Amino acid sequence: MIRLWLIIGGMVLVTYSVRLSVIVLLRGAEMPPSLVRALRFVPPAALSAIVLPELVTPNGALDLSPGNVRLLAGIIAGVVAWTTRRTLLPIAVGMVALWGLQAVL
Repeated sequence: MIRLWLIIGGMVLVTYSVRLSVIVLLRGAEMPPSLVRALRFVPPAALSAIVLPELVTPNGALDLSPGNVRLLAGIIAGVVAWTTRRTLLPIAVGMVALWGLQAVL
């Protein structure tokens, strides 16, 4: 058990030191505007990479049918996100849509 915690602690230290090193090394440097614009797309790209596979492969197989309630709820949440440009509202609407669709379908 102690070995597991040492491994987890080591991983935390490595991850933290890698992130901190970039912050320390780039402290006074100015990034090119093109890089700053590109970095704005990293969070949505990472979130999409995590969420999209769960929406289209709910049971481990590709499912693009109207019976895929996760995909339908994701589309509803996406429309809300696109139109409102908010963060928490699409999550709430998507969850309510998912629960509602699961109850109906």
